[in-house]
Amino acid sequence: MLRCDGRVIVTGMGKSGHIGGKIAATLASTGTPAFFVHPGEASHGDLGMITRKDVVIALSNSGETAEILAIVPIIKRLGSPLIALTGRPQSTLALLADAHLNVAVEREACPLNLAPTASTTAALVMGDALAVALLDARAFQPEDFALSHPGGALGRRLLLRVRDVMHVGERIPRVRFNQTIKQTLIVISSGGLGMTAVVDEEQHLLGLFTDGDLRRILDQDDYDLNQQIERVMIRNPRTCMPDMLAAEALSIMEQNKINGLIVVDSKNIIVGALNMHDLLRAGLV
Repeated sequence: MLRCDGRVIVTGMGKSGHIGGKIAATLASTGTPAFFVHPGEASHGDLGMITRKDVVIALSNSGETAEILAIVPIIKRLGSPLIALTGRPQSTLALLADAHLNVAVEREACPLNLAPTASTTAALVMGDALAVALLDARAFQPEDFALSHPGGALGRRLLLRVRDVMHVGERIPRVRFNQTIKQTLIVISSGGLGMTAVVDEEQHLLGLFTDGDLRRILDQDDYDLNQQIERVMIRNPRTCMPDMLAAEALSIMEQNKINGLIVVDSKNIIVGALNMHDLLRAGLV
C-alpha cells in the first residue's frame, strides 16, 4: 500500500461495507488516497473505477461473499494487488488474495452469535491499524492532516492565519499620539473592539489604549480627559503579525489575559487589529 502508485480501493458488502467505507475515509484523511466501491455496483459498471495501479482491500468475514467473489477475477486480470480481511484464512477470498489479514473472532457480541458485531469491530481495528502504519511510514504531520480537514477544529487551528480574520483599513481603530483622551474615547466607542492603537505620523505603533484603561482613569478624582493620550497609553503592548497562526494569537491573549491585539508588520507599522470575538466567530474559541 505504501508503494501504491494509484489509490486504495476498499470494497465490502452489508455491515462489512459500512466498515469499508470508514476505512477508506480514514486512509484518505491520513495521506493515502482511497475510496469505497460497492461490490454489487462494481459488477454493473463501477469496476471501471479500479485501475491496475490501484490496491484493492476486500472485507468479508466469511470470505465467501458472492458479490465480492464475482469481481475478484476482474481485479486479478487487471493485476491490482488484492488484500483480503476475513475471519477464515481458508476461505475462497483469503486464498485468492495476494495478502490475507486474519480478523477472526471467537464469537459475535450478539447473544445469538448472528449479528455482525465483534467481527466488524475487528475489521475496523485492522483498518485503523493499516491507516496508522501508513501514516507513520509517510511521516504524516498535523499540518498534512489539517489540509484534508479545513472545516474541522484542527484544520482551523493549523491553517487559519491572523490575516484571515483581522480588521483592516478603516476598521482599525487608531489615534495619533498627540490626540486627547476624549478624542480617543470616541474612536474606541466607534471601533467596537474595546481598544485603539496609538500611532505616529508614519503609522508606527507607539502604544495601546483600552476601555479598561479608560475606566481606571475615570475612577480617579482628578482625571483630565483633555490630556494627550501618549501620557496614559500602554507602551510596548503585546502584538502579533499577519502571518502568525490565529491559534498563536489566541494563546497570546489567553496567557496575558487580554481581549485584543494590534497586528503589525516587520517595521512595527500597524496593518490590522484582532480581538477575541473575531477568533470566536472563526471557531477557534
